[in-house]
Amino acid sequence: MLARDRKPWMLVEVKKSDERLSPSLAHFQEQTGAPHAFQVVLDADYVAADCFAQAGKPLVVPGRTFLSQLV
Repeated sequence: MLARDRKPWMLVEVKKSDERLSPSLAHFQEQTGAPHAFQVVLDADYVAADCFAQAGKPLVVPGRTFLSQLV
């Protein structure tokens, strides 16, 4: 979990290849109130999309896509 202004802001769960969204991630997001939750999949191909454009629901995101937006 990453915090911004001392409040939960982003949850990150990392998987090697499993692209099925983990129900635990959604539950943890609900409990913490973090606006962003990502299941980062390391073996998935890059997708040109803004991971942070949509808040509220957990997203499955390719690792390369996620890491390219942490600048």
